[in-house]
Amino acid sequence: MKKLLIIYGSTRPNRGGLPVAEWVVQEAESAELFAVAFADLKTVNLPLLDEPDHPAQQKYTKEHTKQWSQTVTAADAILFVTPEYDYFPPAAIVNAIQFLAKEWAGKPAGIVSYGGVSGGLRSTQALRLLLSGVGTLTLSASVPIAFYNQYINDQGVLEANEAMKKGLTALLTELQKMTELVAKS
Repeated sequence: MKKLLIIYGSTRPNRGGLPVAEWVVQEAESAELFAVAFADLKTVNLPLLDEPDHPAQQKYTKEHTKQWSQTVTAADAILFVTPEYDYFPPAAIVNAIQFLAKEWAGKPAGIVSYGGVSGGLRSTQALRLLLSGVGTLTLSASVPIAFYNQYINDQGVLEANEAMKKGLTALLTELQKMTELVAKS
C-alpha cells in the first residue's frame, strides 16, 4: 500500500484548524487507499531555513532536516491541510517545503484548505505555485472549507457536510490514481 503524508500547516498557539486536519486524517484512514502518516508542523518545529547548503545538494547537517527529509522521502503522495493567512499559506508550510528540494519531486500532492469566505482558496493558489517549483504533481481539484468554525462542535470535532465529504473522497481517490500512475512510470 502506498504511503500518504498529510501535512498540517498551522503553528499558531490558538490555531483553530486542528479539527480540520484530524478529520482529513480520519477520512484518509477510513478510505483505506493509503497507509497514512501525519505531520503537524507545530510538532515538527522546523527553524527558519538553517542549513548552510542549498537543499538541492542534500548535504544536510541538522538532525531536524535529516528527519524531515526522511519523512517526506517515505511518502508516495502528499496532502496539505492549510489555513489562509492574508491570502497566503502559513509561513510554516512555505518553510517546510523550502527546507527540501528533491524529496518533493514527482510526488502527487493535494490540498485541503480552510478559512473564511474563500475557504482558503487563495492560499491554495499560492501553495500550488510553490509546489510546482519543487516538482510535485499537484492536483487541480482541492477541498476548500469556508467558515470552517461553524462545522466544529463543542467537543472540538469537525462535523463535515456532504459536500466536504464528497470533495475529500474525490481528492483522495484522485491522489491514489495519480500515485499509481507515477509508480508505473
